[in-house]
Amino acid sequence: MRIISNLLHSIGTSLQLLTYNKVGFVGFLCVIAIVLMSYVGPYFVPLDTKTKVDQIYQPPSWEHWLGTDHQGRDIFSQIVNGGKDVIYVAAVAALLSTFIAVTFGTLSGFVGGWIDSVIMACTDIVLTIPQLPLLAVLAAFISLNNLTFLGVLLGMLGWPALLRAVRSQALSLKERDFVEAARALDLGTWHIVFRELVPNMMTYIVISFTLAMTGAVYAQVGLVFLGLVPISSSNWGVMINLAWVRGAIFFKDSIWYIMSPVVAIALFQLSVITMTRSLELVFNPRLRSNE
Repeated sequence: MRIISNLLHSIGTSLQLLTYNKVGFVGFLCVIAIVLMSYVGPYFVPLDTKTKVDQIYQPPSWEHWLGTDHQGRDIFSQIVNGGKDVIYVAAVAALLSTFIAVTFGTLSGFVGGWIDSVIMACTDIVLTIPQLPLLAVLAAFISLNNLTFLGVLLGMLGWPALLRAVRSQALSLKERDFVEAARALDLGTWHIVFRELVPNMMTYIVISFTLAMTGAVYAQVGLVFLGLVPISSSNWGVMINLAWVRGAIFFKDSIWYIMSPVVAIALFQLSVITMTRSLELVFNPRLRSNE
């Protein structure tokens, strides 16, 4: 019971800290709303898959809040059902890239020597590889229709820039007194890295994670738009792709079909970015005095 009580107290304290920055808190609420819409909404708003040729590119109405697409299907239902895959792939990619960058970046900066040289050499090699052409080549040999695999692939390519930044932070922190004290107590490399250095970089890590999510969203939507990822489900990227290949731009009443997924993606990205203002307050106590 005490563990549950402490957990609830920590959650309550974190939520209270999130409210200190109004813009960041609005972003946090928008992220929660979009996630709930994407994962809970489909149970209440099922995907409209029925073709209705007499309702093609209808404007918004009480029956169709965002109008209809090139087959007369409800656009709002596609928006509600189209966010789950995008958010899932972005989260997998961001988690993997952040984990790789934080683990090896901190280790590289703290240990130094030949370990630092090897890690940075691998980082520079991956950093110079153009991601989009590489993904285009990979798409010709392997199937990218598995969401988890796509997220892992994006995560494996998205860590070099963050790793270099984390390494710089680790180089600065390892000269601090608390690290010297840990060394004097012979606490070991892994203890110092994960118990001393990483917690002191949490603000930077969380913000980098959110930025990695936004980058992964753009990457996967771009891949779908270019046709490099097989269309096996309905998501916001698929909606943009279909609007392009079906010539929606040539119909004057198709603006809602074209702009709805674009606005959904932009709103999610904006919400994630603004949320970082409040996350800074949660993980960096020094900023709270200024709020």
